[in-house]
Amino acid sequence: MTETVKKNDFGKSREFQANERTFLAWIRTSIALMGFGFVIVKFSLFLKEIAIMLESPGASAKGYSSLVGVIMVALGVIIAFWAFVQYKRYDRQLKHDTFIPLSVLPLVVTFILISGGIVLILYLLSIV
Repeated sequence: MTETVKKNDFGKSREFQANERTFLAWIRTSIALMGFGFVIVKFSLFLKEIAIMLESPGASAKGYSSLVGVIMVALGVIIAFWAFVQYKRYDRQLKHDTFIPLSVLPLVVTFILISGGIVLILYLLSIV
């Protein structure tokens, strides 16, 4: 009695591991965005407390940094979700030997970061 066992092909396992590494890289990116957004919000609160303690009426901030921090945390959550969806999609495709790459996630994240950087530069130029 001969039983055939289909062994995992090393090429196939490398593809699954590469997909997982890519997913984890996106998760690290989303965690970094969420962490940086959190730090921005906390620093904004710190500045508001300092302004209250010093009782300086001219030092009141417009509160844009809190909004930017919250937006960054939200972007981090969205990227984490999107990365998971992409990971599961590629995983399903690899299992069925039909891989169709889709590079929308890096394009959107790059566009958001460039747009945010330009807005930040314009904001910083306006307060100098």
